Amino acid sequence: MQHGNPFTREITRGDILLVYGRCCRWYRHDIGGSSWVACVLPGDLSESEMMSILSFALRQQLSVLLFFLSIACVSGNEPPNVLLISIDDLNDWVGCLGGNSQTSTPNIDRLADRGVLFSNAHCQAPICNPSRTSLMLGLRPSTTGIYVNRPWFRLTMRNVNRTTMSQYFGEHGYKTMTAGKIYHASRVDKASFQVIGPRPGQRLEIDECLIPDIESSSKLWDFGPQAYDEQKFGDAVTASWAVKQIQKEHAKPFFLAAGFYRPHVPFYAPQRFFDSHPLATIQTPDVKQDDCEDLPPAALELTHHSLPPSHAWFVQKNQWKPAVQAYLASVSFTDTQVGRLLDALDQSPHAHNTIVVLFSDHGFHLGEKQRWAKQSLWERSTRVPLIISVPHGLQGKVCKRPVELLSLYPTLLNLCGLPTRDGLEGVSLQPLLKDPDAAWEHVAMTTYQRNNHAVRSQHYRYIRYADGSEEFYDHRVDPHEWSNLAGQAGMAPLIKQHAAWLPRQNATEARVSVKKTGSPKKSALPNASGRGAAPASGRRSGTGDQVPRGK
Repeated sequence: MQHGNPFTREITRGDILLVYGRCCRWYRHDIGGSSWVACVLPGDLSESEMMSILSFALRQQLSVLLFFLSIACVSGNEPPNVLLISIDDLNDWVGCLGGNSQTSTPNIDRLADRGVLFSNAHCQAPICNPSRTSLMLGLRPSTTGIYVNRPWFRLTMRNVNRTTMSQYFGEHGYKTMTAGKIYHASRVDKASFQVIGPRPGQRLEIDECLIPDIESSSKLWDFGPQAYDEQKFGDAVTASWAVKQIQKEHAKPFFLAAGFYRPHVPFYAPQRFFDSHPLATIQTPDVKQDDCEDLPPAALELTHHSLPPSHAWFVQKNQWKPAVQAYLASVSFTDTQVGRLLDALDQSPHAHNTIVVLFSDHGFHLGEKQRWAKQSLWERSTRVPLIISVPHGLQGKVCKRPVELLSLYPTLLNLCGLPTRDGLEGVSLQPLLKDPDAAWEHVAMTTYQRNNHAVRSQHYRYIRYADGSEEFYDHRVDPHEWSNLAGQAGMAPLIKQHAAWLPRQNATEARVSVKKTGSPKKSALPNASGRGAAPASGRRSGTGDQVPRGK
């Protein structure tokens, strides 16, 4: 935008104007027949600059009310930066979540000590592409029609012009940067990010195949230590690039997204991380041999996947413990990269003005329910680590309310003081960042393929498949989900309450219909009410368990 008189046209709420090189937000209100403008400005403007802005307004015969406050909702004179850390396939085997006593994640735990850990957080799809698309668009798979790893959302007519979270930040004065895996297969979306760093991939040319006779047609199914220089591992390359961006001075607030691959297969890490998890000490997950006997056929059909080796192969070939060891080693290696980012941030000029978010795109089975990988609607696939650390915010707190990755979009808009957006299906987590025990009238919902959904409340999991068959679990007494209560007497009222949250509509599978992605249109005007969109399904209760839908 050109420098000069900012009042050359009608000013609307949320207009961003560049005045003497600074980003200002102007609001126009009409009260009692007279107009006034509220201008939220950085606190370091000189007197002459303030007088120039005042002069601009007075020449338009407007009274002016200047608020010399931060644009952001955190302390400081500048909008906060955002450091978004994505980890692929990380389940709850994290120290602060207590999912596995053998794990070692001191840096993720350190971040949890600096913010709020959401211990009941869930992805919106238990597979990469729809989960990451949902998070970045703030929309459910049942809305986008992106249910599996294809297609890329920019190639579908339904989604080509949708505005991603980072894109929206870029439209509102942020420098947006990325490296590693943020979108499935590390796809590049130039509309989402202005600066794109390395994207090493899941398997490097220097990686050696360690288990050539594994029962899988995919080269990704392999595990063990690789012997080359640690700094050449893909996630170390991503971390090194991100560290350099954090260390720099930036003319604008930044939104930096760093995506780590491990512990996605192949489970590769340097030898020292295997040494820290000796094979002789490895314990495998608890598995109930008849666990699948009370499951509907639709559950077994939906969760059958030909690429991962069968659980029987891991057991019969004595590879279960080595695979668990390799997963733990991969988790520890990625945790080390997280530590590098946190150390760089602590030593940078951005240390006290950066929101840090860490999440995983979905969980991962390592033999539980006698299966491997994700692609299920059970807890092991849907539950993910989620930590949000806000400058001057709560520290070391745990929130047990059911929350969704879908909520990161509206949450970050709120935290950074950006205009809210109509149409987002997530609910801002800001109330829980202020009080983790606050009343919460929402559930977490996960979708895998069309018309298959899981609803997670504070204590229960409800699953309904496309054929109408169901599962229901009480996590207070059954954390492994070994006892399906769907057919038991007395469960009907609770099942009905949870079923009320299922989507009213399930979009057809999105198809490739756009030859070239082009430049997506800019996002629509923000929500003038200052509130997010109403959820597309269900109504609420204070606990997240009693979930009747309103009329």
